[in-house]
Amino acid sequence: MALVTGVDSSTQSCKVVVVDTLTGAEVRSGRASHPEGTEVDPEAWWRALLDAIRAADGLGDDVDALAVAGQQHGMVLLGRDGRVLRDALLWNDTRSAGAARELIAELGTDALVARTGSAPVASFTGTKVRWVRDAEPDVVPAVAAVALPHDWLTWRLRGFGPEGGSPLGPVLEELVTDRSDASGTGYWSPATDAYDLDLFERMLGRPAREARGADAAGTDAESVILPRVLSADAVAGTVHASFLPSGDRRIVLGAGAGDNAGAALGLGAEEGDVVVSLGTSGTVFAVAADAVADTSGTVAGFADASGLFLPLVATLNAARVLSSVAGMLGVDHEGFAELARAAGPGSGGVVLVPYFEGERTPNLPTAKASFHNLSIASGTRENLARAAIEGMLCGLADALDAVRATGTLPRHLLLIGGAAQNPAVQEVAAQVFDLPVRIPAPGEYVARGGAVQAAWALTGSRPRWVVGTVEDRAADHRPVIRRQYRTAIGSLRFPGPDADRTTSEA
Repeated sequence: MALVTGVDSSTQSCKVVVVDTLTGAEVRSGRASHPEGTEVDPEAWWRALLDAIRAADGLGDDVDALAVAGQQHGMVLLGRDGRVLRDALLWNDTRSAGAARELIAELGTDALVARTGSAPVASFTGTKVRWVRDAEPDVVPAVAAVALPHDWLTWRLRGFGPEGGSPLGPVLEELVTDRSDASGTGYWSPATDAYDLDLFERMLGRPAREARGADAAGTDAESVILPRVLSADAVAGTVHASFLPSGDRRIVLGAGAGDNAGAALGLGAEEGDVVVSLGTSGTVFAVAADAVADTSGTVAGFADASGLFLPLVATLNAARVLSSVAGMLGVDHEGFAELARAAGPGSGGVVLVPYFEGERTPNLPTAKASFHNLSIASGTRENLARAAIEGMLCGLADALDAVRATGTLPRHLLLIGGAAQNPAVQEVAAQVFDLPVRIPAPGEYVARGGAVQAAWALTGSRPRWVVGTVEDRAADHRPVIRRQYRTAIGSLRFPGPDADRTTSEA
């Protein structure tokens, strides 16, 4: 029985699963926490990775390959000695919002989307690079390489790292990534499969080039190194012997991936599949045959980790909408589901616009949540609970419409994340979305995506593991739910920079 290890180095924790390559069955697992915050020392990720691998015996004598999937967009700046120059800025660090606006003002949204597939936003690596250029200019001359979290962890597992602290030292030319994670930087094009080096230079103020491998070490020392982009089935290298319980073994390393692309691999998603993820934030992404360039800036035209494309929309408000309203109503998750299921579609006319934390799609960072159409008759606990679910899902249904508008034709919808296991959410999802809804069995799908890549690198072919399903619901579309929601958001105006825009105009 050949085993492979998949890693999910996420914002909150590192999860490791060891999987049987023949059946896809999970054999064992491990987990370790990451520090909180939007600015983190990458060494904390490295320690957590090693702890989670130990807990899962992820480099055991029966393991033949490993791959790391991880949080997208995080900016890891490295000096020539391989040391991290400053704490990494995570995807959810918004200080670079001004840098995104500056890039759009300088080059225009249409031009940027044509060059990279996406309009720059605060979460992207490139806007964080631009922020460093302007806010921390003393750091800029010392930057020798810019990596992403999964790139850096893969590099460390191969034995590279800070001078004096890693077996093979700071060979920056050996940094590698994959196309899914590269597409989230804002300076790599899914359409051309290449870095836009002129755009990167505008961001940092210094020229850059793609890594060339160890044989190129010492050449063109003035250029910033960007990780070499590997294909889906590529071998990134091997785990260094110093990390193995028995050092005479060879464990292959896959290319790795960004988290959403990893989830798509772990779910076995193929062209026409749409994934709606209900985490702290929400995401809607589809596997598509062609590159997407949405000049409205709503849809990010990312690449996937299989050689196709992954048009994606992110929202800030997802599962925490439900926990917030459950807290208001004084019930636990089960009690919340019971209340919601006791109300009818449309929640008696009550609508929740769920912008508790502002919103990213539409771009309304100063917005707040609000209930609408409350009356003595409609203002029941049952209607409030159901309106919370309907509001959360309507925001994601709008995101699905934006993905469709790019020409992507979805066949069915996979609903994942902790909130997807709520029976009320499952019921309402079939009424909000006009697609069949499948609820995969709970699992660490990003880590499983890493395992798929590991098996792919090991064998040369993508495994087709069967994904268990806990619920399949036919479409039960109730147009009244989204009609009410559109009326509510169309009537709103927001303070600050959004004061002159309704949400329908945003």
